[in-house]
Amino acid sequence: MSITMVRHAGRGDIAAVAEWNAAMAWETEQKRLDMQVLTRGVTAILGEPRRGFYLIAEREGRAVGCLMVTYEWSDWRNGDFWWIQSVYVIPEARRGGVFRALYEDVARRAKEAGAVGLRLYVETENQRAQSTYRQLGMEQCHYFMYEQML
Repeated sequence: MSITMVRHAGRGDIAAVAEWNAAMAWETEQKRLDMQVLTRGVTAILGEPRRGFYLIAEREGRAVGCLMVTYEWSDWRNGDFWWIQSVYVIPEARRGGVFRALYEDVARRAKEAGAVGLRLYVETENQRAQSTYRQLGMEQCHYFMYEQML
């Protein structure tokens, strides 16, 4: 197994990240995303670091996965939670430690930045991902997630 290197995404990664986000939406929810909107969304976070950032995992110089981090202020804890979102690993690199490398990098960065915790959400039926998150030390919390699109 090759060593996975993790780095910040740059403008040269926009197309790949957008493609991977579209693939993840289809694989997990059978949702087709508008590629123009998605590409603008990926570009926007790179242009405004206050929104968050993307990390890219590489093996032998080839990008094989990514995730996005956004921030949520917690007045209860007087600190930020870092939300892990838009996780994608290319099929041929799955189950090979790519997500673990990304997760460990995020956890290190969050701790160094003084974050109070990490959070993510997962599809209720995605047992494989849930198992991975538990193995990394994450716990299922007692909140349900609700949304209303505007």
